[in-house]
Amino acid sequence: MSETDNQAEPAAESRMFLHASGFSGSLSEQETGPELSGLSKKGYQLLKENKSGEAVDCFSKILAIDENNNYALVGMGDAARKRGNFKDAITYYQHCLSSHPGNNYALFGLADCYKALNQFHKAIEIWEQYLKHDDKNITVLTRIADAYRKVRDFKHSKLVYLQVLEMEDANPYAIIGLGHLHYDFKEYREALFYWEKMLGINRENVDLRVLTSIGNCYRKLKTFDRGIDFFEQALRREPYNFYALFGLADCYRGMNMQDRSLEYWNRILEQDPRNKVILTRAGDAYRQLKEFDKATLYYERALNIEFDTYAVLGLALIAKDQGRYDESSESLRRLIQQDPKNYRLYMELADSRIRKGAKREAVEILEECQRQGLRHGSITEMLERLR
Repeated sequence: MSETDNQAEPAAESRMFLHASGFSGSLSEQETGPELSGLSKKGYQLLKENKSGEAVDCFSKILAIDENNNYALVGMGDAARKRGNFKDAITYYQHCLSSHPGNNYALFGLADCYKALNQFHKAIEIWEQYLKHDDKNITVLTRIADAYRKVRDFKHSKLVYLQVLEMEDANPYAIIGLGHLHYDFKEYREALFYWEKMLGINRENVDLRVLTSIGNCYRKLKTFDRGIDFFEQALRREPYNFYALFGLADCYRGMNMQDRSLEYWNRILEQDPRNKVILTRAGDAYRQLKEFDKATLYYERALNIEFDTYAVLGLALIAKDQGRYDESSESLRRLIQQDPKNYRLYMELADSRIRKGAKREAVEILEECQRQGLRHGSITEMLERLR
């Protein structure tokens, strides 16, 4: 969902003028000859028009004459990268760099391939080589900051984003990137500072994802009413936006307004009826409204997709609410076997045994929980109450 992952690349057609840019490793038209230069220009124009197959034909003709031609090698790399063949693209870029070590477009393409393959440390290494030739390139700097964020290097990511803002104080990619960085580290108030800065820069046309990101910060801070406002703004612009619908549903859930949350859970399910997480959330809402038949239906729909702990838990809680304590306890014991570190399961099982009248058994369940190393305050409080 990060805008910072969708920054514009240097335009493919600009690579036809490498020799005029001062980048090392480029060939002049006199060196390539008019025929090869014409093929190169045609290839890049075809790439611009998303005609990768025809572009490859042009570049292949060049390489048949000059196997180390940097224009053609970069063009082949770009064509492969556009089609998602990142490993092939890497081979072409590396071939180019072996003959033309300072070719910035090969470096840029190579780094983007590593990024696409989630090899962020390699991408950073290549982009830093690029900066040796062009240390003020904001696009590359924001990519480096993004990559540091992906590998959860908070310090270096923030440092590079702030470096960009020193050069361009309203750069949207750096501002939004800083928002995502702080959000990833659960610093929601700091994230709000940057995302709300985007509103001040361009309130009328701010990216919808900024609105949902601000909403998510307020949701995480449990100031649900403020979150609702931003999610509703997003929804007015895109009525079926998943993040806006989810945010609204979860805010109303947090405010214990289950009937309102269901409106949005069900709107998501209209578009994605097999979304297991949403089915269990909707099941929870119906269960809390005591509409047990509907809740059961939604939990079972989730389980028909695949096993889901929360769907089984929901059914166990329905059984408990309906006085079927042994059935509820059996389900909860099975869940504990699968997830022995989930303190909530012990609490629900203990509650089920208390309702059955087996207080001593409930104490033993909570003591077992503590023996597992789970020292949650709710467990301690419940145990003290029982003792």
